[in-house]
Amino acid sequence: MDRNRKRVPGFAAVLLILLSHMTSALEVPLDLPQPPTITLQSPKDYIFDPRENIVIHCEAKGKPHPSFLWTRNGTHFEVEKDSKVLMKPGSGTLVIDISGEKAEAYEGTYQCTAHNEHGTAVSNSIVIRQSRSPLWSKERNEAIAVQIGGSLVLKCRPPAGLPPPVIFWMDNNFQRLPLDQRVSQALNGDLYFSNVLPEDTRSDYICYARFPHTQTIQQKQPISVTVLDNSPDGERRPRFMMPQGTTSTKMVLRGETLELECIADGLPTPEISWQKDGGELPSSRMSFYNYKKTLKVSDVNEADGGDYRCTATNNLGTVHHIIQVTVKAAPFWVSAPRNLILAPNETGILTCRVDGKPKPLITWLVNGVSLQNAPEDHTRKVDDDTVILSNVQSGSSAVYQCNASNEFGYLMANAFVNVLAEPPRVLTPPNRVYQVITNRPALLHCASFGSPIPAITWFKDSQTSVKNGDPYVIHDNGTLEINVAQPINSGKYTCIATNNFGIKENHVYLEVKEPTRILKQPEYKVVQRGMSAVFECRVKHDPSLIPTMTWLKDNRELPDGRFEVNMESLTIKDVTEEDEGTYTCIMNTTLDQDSASAMLTVVEATPPPAIVYEKPDPPTDLELTDQTERSVHLTWIPGDEHNSPTEKFLIQYEDLLHQPGVWINLTEASGTSTTAQLNLSPYVYYSFRVLAMNHVGYSQPSQPSSQYRTNPAAPDENPSDVQCLGTMPGDLAISWTPLTGFQANGPSLEYKVLWRQKDTGEDWSWQNVGNASQFVVSGGPVYVPYEVMVQALNDYGSGPEPEVVSGHSGGDLPLSAPDSVHVMVHNSTLAEVHWEPVSFPSVRGKLEGYKVYYRRESGLHETEEDAEQRELVLTFSGNRSEGRLPGLQPYSTYNLTIRVLNNKGEGPPSPSKTFTTPEGVPGPPSFLNAINPSLDTLTLQWGPPTNNNGRLAGYTLKYQPVNNTNELGPVKVMTFLANETTITLGNLNSSMLYKFYLSAKTIKGSGPIITEEAFTVMDTTVANRQVDIATQGWFIGLMCAIALLILVLLIVCFIKRNKGGKYPVKEKEDAHQDPEIQPMKEDDGTFGEYRSMESDTEDHKPLKGSRTPSNGTVRRDESDDSLVDYGEGGDGQFNEDGSFIGQYSGKKEKDTHEGNESSEAPSPVNAMNSFV
Repeated sequence: MDRNRKRVPGFAAVLLILLSHMTSALEVPLDLPQPPTITLQSPKDYIFDPRENIVIHCEAKGKPHPSFLWTRNGTHFEVEKDSKVLMKPGSGTLVIDISGEKAEAYEGTYQCTAHNEHGTAVSNSIVIRQSRSPLWSKERNEAIAVQIGGSLVLKCRPPAGLPPPVIFWMDNNFQRLPLDQRVSQALNGDLYFSNVLPEDTRSDYICYARFPHTQTIQQKQPISVTVLDNSPDGERRPRFMMPQGTTSTKMVLRGETLELECIADGLPTPEISWQKDGGELPSSRMSFYNYKKTLKVSDVNEADGGDYRCTATNNLGTVHHIIQVTVKAAPFWVSAPRNLILAPNETGILTCRVDGKPKPLITWLVNGVSLQNAPEDHTRKVDDDTVILSNVQSGSSAVYQCNASNEFGYLMANAFVNVLAEPPRVLTPPNRVYQVITNRPALLHCASFGSPIPAITWFKDSQTSVKNGDPYVIHDNGTLEINVAQPINSGKYTCIATNNFGIKENHVYLEVKEPTRILKQPEYKVVQRGMSAVFECRVKHDPSLIPTMTWLKDNRELPDGRFEVNMESLTIKDVTEEDEGTYTCIMNTTLDQDSASAMLTVVEATPPPAIVYEKPDPPTDLELTDQTERSVHLTWIPGDEHNSPTEKFLIQYEDLLHQPGVWINLTEASGTSTTAQLNLSPYVYYSFRVLAMNHVGYSQPSQPSSQYRTNPAAPDENPSDVQCLGTMPGDLAISWTPLTGFQANGPSLEYKVLWRQKDTGEDWSWQNVGNASQFVVSGGPVYVPYEVMVQALNDYGSGPEPEVVSGHSGGDLPLSAPDSVHVMVHNSTLAEVHWEPVSFPSVRGKLEGYKVYYRRESGLHETEEDAEQRELVLTFSGNRSEGRLPGLQPYSTYNLTIRVLNNKGEGPPSPSKTFTTPEGVPGPPSFLNAINPSLDTLTLQWGPPTNNNGRLAGYTLKYQPVNNTNELGPVKVMTFLANETTITLGNLNSSMLYKFYLSAKTIKGSGPIITEEAFTVMDTTVANRQVDIATQGWFIGLMCAIALLILVLLIVCFIKRNKGGKYPVKEKEDAHQDPEIQPMKEDDGTFGEYRSMESDTEDHKPLKGSRTPSNGTVRRDESDDSLVDYGEGGDGQFNEDGSFIGQYSGKKEKDTHEGNESSEAPSPVNAMNSFV
């Protein structure tokens, strides 16, 4: 029911109301006066079975209860005068007993009216028709003969029934005829053959018609078909058998099902395809039947109109047919009129928005009478589909009917206008308790009634006003919705309904419960036959809800027998193959449930498989409970550990307000935990995720939890790293590290900067600064100490008391120079300078030290032009009053000034101070050269020192000879005056190396020496040359090598003469006739082998080798005593006494025609003899 009202007279104003006010549906309590409302009526087209009674429904409600009247075919139907017609008490429903009567007598158009003193409601016009199943007309079917490969159509032509029959083809044995791509049944029931085959020959093609209402089946006479093969049809292109031609048309009503059909003949059998020209087929509402020969589109709309192209194709060609589809529409509702409840003097609007094709005609009635024939009412204005009722009065209640019709049908709707003046009443039962699971929507109802319509307001805990906005939504019907219910939303809620005639309140209660969650899910089990299988199912639920645990096997109840169900587990004893399947634990409460499944596989007893260790699966089902401003309780369900126990869980969060997309580590939990208490910060949009870690590594992150927003608060901390530094003279730059958005705790983050001079007792100065990191205090005194503080604040308060940080304002260059400068000279290279430090205020900055500038003006023996003028600087850090000046030059005059140094630079110089250094030892002579060598003389030249370091007193020369073995001879010393720089030395040895040492001296002593070496000229006599060769190192080495070689030769000879030799071969042959001696064949090209064995009785005679020529004689003149000739045998070895024993083979001739030498490896003796 709609309430659309405003006390604004006039048509334009009322139309404005229509456009700007939303209507709200209201139910009028049945204890209040109201016009009739039709609640039940029969469909517009009612086909009845003549074997049953006709029941025409018409039910209505109203206050007072309405009375009912009927019309039939437009005239009053006197129900009480027909004994076969009964109207049910308290309703208008008719029951017509047609037993023993002609049912046709009650066919017609019926309409029901419900009336009371406030108006009349009218039902639809109900057309009553009897279902019919007529017999098949008698006809004689001629036998059909068709050539093999030809096409064929068997007509069905069923009788017209009400409703139309269902057609199918069968044989005499009541077996359905097989249909396929070649043989198909059309929508009209005809049977089509695209081409016939020999097996199509039969005499019992029978068409059946089944009439659904009467449940009767009618049979057509059988049709006989004979397939001939005396003149078979050849292959041919497709041709459409139905529809015929290239185009056809089809009209369909909006909302109905469009059925398009194309059947083609051809050989081979054509394939059918569909497309829509200029568009796409509606795939979601489209389906193919009859091997794509039929296309059906359900719930047709205007966009489905157009050209549909069906295509038949075989290997000989393609043919097309276009079906032009037009979509019409019976009237359909855009916006049906709704009931109006108006208070006196209010204005209301009834709208009847319909559409159709063609456009429907709209007719208005009031209490069943056309407005043209109804009494005139000046408060009523009609504008096509709108009726405007202005300033209604008590007693003007009525029922309006809107009728919209075109050629395809009609629509009719009742809408009453009920004029009431009623105070509010709340229809929702009082003290109702709503229970809802955390994070789910909660709907608190406040159904109300009143006229005028009451305004609904909500309060929580009788104090806090609840307004539209996150997380609350107040609907037009008064229902309060909490989008995502949290435990903090639990409590008492009060809805108050108010209008001009009073106020009414109602209390309801909301309880937000923890969700039921399976913490430990059952896991996949592989169990050996005969063993036990245990599935765990640990559950967490709200303690106030009563849980019920149920186990299923393959989604059915557990079979009886070996199943033991405990509180958190299922045990299957002595498992068999029949126990395999999927087991599901379901935990139910009155509000929610959770379930988990796992499979059981039963195997034969086998050795256990190798254990595979992997990273754990990510946790699942993250849930937030016990939510407060600064904490929340997070629970999760661990994933599969993959044979490696979980060591810990890492909990991360994302701040969707300040750092979206960035996950930050928050805390860790032990590997056995499934919950964690998380400490939170204000003004953060939290989302959490959990990672599991075992010894293999971390799992993938879990899916994020639901979002949890904490409320803003004052900052918990102040900015860090507060510093105060002077940048410009008198300025104080105060800097800090700003808080992050996460640390801000709320919007409008600012910083309160406070400063004051230190130890002056003055009050703090302060300034609020926006979200910055620096503030500069200008115009203060130069380099004075300050105290500063920086405090964070936002819209919700200030941070904690900040810490005091000290610093100085900006400094400047020092104002004064050190006083009382004096110098103490310690020796010729070191002096010490003293000064009076400057006063602290004159430093005007951080004292870093003093700089001493000093310059050597001249040496006492130099002119000013010769003096080195480079200025030197030494810095003495800190508050010093003295410093040492090292590295001075002796016998020099220095000039010195001192400046004070701070962090800004240097102050003015002190008055110049001059000092001198005493004499020192001179530097080395500038050079020393030996020239003009002869057999016994050398001339030396040198230069004076570069730095005399005093008055030069003279030079000291030392020299000594060096022989061929680098041994030094006696030293001779000579002294010279300062003006002497050359000397010729005589009585020297010829061909001798001399080393010279020269130094300068002052009264302080001798300075560093310089050295030089030189040879006298060599003598040309032979004796001198022989002596020279004998003393050379290369000659001595050569002689040593020759001596060593001779020694080695002597040793080898000694071994050869004393450790054995060759036996004379000829003597051995003559004396012993050794049978092992085998002369060589002449054509062999090799020598025979001769062997000798040592005898204990024989002396160790030297062995003499022999060679055997090709004629078998022994050649003694070519023998030698070297073991090399016999050393190629592989069995040679030394006895313990060092003697050599073994086989000796004759050495081969060196002639090219002789045989190859033995390939055996040489013995150590051979190697030594070869060396010798």
